Amino acid sequence: MDLVKSHLMYAVREEVEVLKEQIKELIEKNSQLEQENTLLKTLASPEQLAQFQAQLQTGSPPSSSQSQATTQQPAQPASQGSGPSA
Repeated sequence: MDLVKSHLMYAVREEVEVLKEQIKELIEKNSQLEQENTLLKTLASPEQLAQFQAQLQTGSPPSSSQSQATTQQPAQPASQGSGPSA
């Protein structure tokens, strides 16, 4: 019976270590996504934010043209910023 108990305890400890590692990875990923979310919020126009809020309320997924517009948004300030400095 002690052999079964020790084997079970070993398996539980091993599983705990795996779960701790997964938690650590998820915390890191969550932090990264929060930073990305904050950045995207600062780069988004008020119209884009309003449109996003409306989509959240209706539960409709964003269309591909809207996704492309938000994807292109970060490139626009960079091109504007590089113009005066050149």
